[in-house]
Amino acid sequence: MKQELLGKTLKELQEIVGELGLPKFTAKQIADWLYKKDIQSIDEMSNLSKKARQLLNEQFEIGYVAPVKVQTSVDGTKKYLYPTATDKFIEAAYIPDKDRATLCVSSQIGCKMGCLFCMTAKQGFQGQLSTGQIINQIKSLPEFEKLTNIVYMGMGEPFDNIEGVMKSTEILTSDYGFGWSPKRITVSTIGIIPAMRTFLANSKCHLAISLHTPFDEERKEIMPIQNVYPISEIIDELRSYEFTQHRRVSFEYIMFKGINDSSKHVKELARLLNGLNCRINLIRFHPIPGTPLEGTSIEKMEQFRDQLISKGIMTTIRKSRGEDIFAACGLLSTKELLKKQEGDH
Repeated sequence: MKQELLGKTLKELQEIVGELGLPKFTAKQIADWLYKKDIQSIDEMSNLSKKARQLLNEQFEIGYVAPVKVQTSVDGTKKYLYPTATDKFIEAAYIPDKDRATLCVSSQIGCKMGCLFCMTAKQGFQGQLSTGQIINQIKSLPEFEKLTNIVYMGMGEPFDNIEGVMKSTEILTSDYGFGWSPKRITVSTIGIIPAMRTFLANSKCHLAISLHTPFDEERKEIMPIQNVYPISEIIDELRSYEFTQHRRVSFEYIMFKGINDSSKHVKELARLLNGLNCRINLIRFHPIPGTPLEGTSIEKMEQFRDQLISKGIMTTIRKSRGEDIFAACGLLSTKELLKKQEGDH
């Protein structure tokens, strides 16, 4: 089976051309074709020698995979379904909004973290995405040229696939790759501390932490990771880093009716985040099958936001997008997976 070139870093491409006995500069030429141009085959790499293309073709392919399905919301949000080599599926959500166009990418097939509010968790963990599979969601997107921002908030826990995620952000931000500013990229995590340290030390991209409640026992109920990496330890770790407008830390806070939306939560959030240069994004919860959780009303969310702002914490309510196509929850890939399993029996 041929290896994919898509997702290789410049260092990895240099190793490949070295093994093939090709000049070192060939690696940079390949990177240019992969990340700066629009080609579908190695034969189109016209500034490579015929011998170089022949050698590459024997062992490698580009690795582009087009989406197999798209769902379009009334608000313009699109959810793309990409197949993987293991007959599973991953999702990427394209969210256009005035002069911004954000792509929410997946980092794993399924997820092992078991958060109560997440549809992807119900699939269980089915595999890591390679760097190429992460980059493919971006480069094979029909709206690729319109993209302004990338968020790693799709299926999976990015810091449980730290190697694939770090290589993909390197390709996105390096001169040899897409050449994007790190300010255009946000990586979201539930707070795996060792991987978070790696990310903070070796990347300049923004960080988002899934918080959802400041109380330990409550967080354990909805996010099992709290048993391993308590939110207080995550916050302590973040205090040793300098966050500015160039590199932001934000907290994602999905609001659940009667669970994490009271004044005592505001008070504890203010205590927990005191002195940390950050913002909170409040998110409406849209019920998913098989969970008892309900969403907080928009009126209550606005009160909660105003109380946090009065405590000096920059707080916004994230606009719900793609509600009619369940844009944020792994439902499309779960359905597709079940359909395939039924067809196999």
